[in-house]
Amino acid sequence: MKRATLAASFACGLTFGIGLLISGMTDPAKVEGFLDLDGAWDPSLAFVMGGAIAIGVLGFSVAKRRSTTLLGAPMELPARREIDARLVLGSLTFGVGWGIAGFCPGPAIVSIGTGSLRAVLFTVAMLGGMVLFRALESPRAPRTSGAPIASD
Repeated sequence: MKRATLAASFACGLTFGIGLLISGMTDPAKVEGFLDLDGAWDPSLAFVMGGAIAIGVLGFSVAKRRSTTLLGAPMELPARREIDARLVLGSLTFGVGWGIAGFCPGPAIVSIGTGSLRAVLFTVAMLGGMVLFRALESPRAPRTSGAPIASD
């Protein structure tokens, strides 16, 4: 990987992690409060999600018009757009895991840095699920989900 790309990736990841810490998204109680519609509902996560969606929409609208990234690498956006059973099942699995654990991948990894045992356990379980998925997927024919991921 080129140094500029590596530095940009690090800077983006660091900014994302700091944003998760500042917004409180690394606290499972924040997620539980958001999901507690019958009790002391905490809508702050909805505002964080709304801001993230707005930035994502803006970013993808710019990215769609470009053939290369700002650092000169080829722009590789997903090509598939259909909603199929696989996508719905994956989304449901993600949502249930998020609701049970109070973490999704980004906040869990950031929380490991704070010394959270709960985040470590979640991350180990998540990685185990990824390994299991890959093992179950490997006998199947390869699927293409868009452009291949570049490896500088």
